[in-house]
Amino acid sequence: MSTDLPAGYDISTEAARLDRAVIHQWLSEDSYWALGRSREKQDAAMANSLNFGVYESATGVQLGYARVVTDKATFAWLCDVYIAPDSRGKGLGHALVTAVCEHLAPYGLRRVLLATEDAHAIYAKVGFASLEKPEKWMTLGAQ
Repeated sequence: MSTDLPAGYDISTEAARLDRAVIHQWLSEDSYWALGRSREKQDAAMANSLNFGVYESATGVQLGYARVVTDKATFAWLCDVYIAPDSRGKGLGHALVTAVCEHLAPYGLRRVLLATEDAHAIYAKVGFASLEKPEKWMTLGAQ
């Protein structure tokens, strides 16, 4: 899917390939943004989103995940981006975000948003930038 994907790995949007139990474990037990998220809530989020998995080509083992909420016309929110700890530092996060952006490009979206505490450099390499006018944005719910 992405030209900058390191050799030996695949990225796919095929729902049947997703290891939902592993994804839930990663997000609910190891991420800072989804700690304690229930399996039911995670399954519902996945069912209503565009999902991306990163896999080791030889074994098919899932090593990463990202989810996009979009109307496929004007807006998308990139979220739940996660690479398994043992697979970090290999360029998989960058390749995953690049693949997501390449997949969304044909829709001609006006805006793709994300939120991160610690991965600004990864997203900046793909073209994401801080909000120019954060005072224009508001949120309802947890911050």
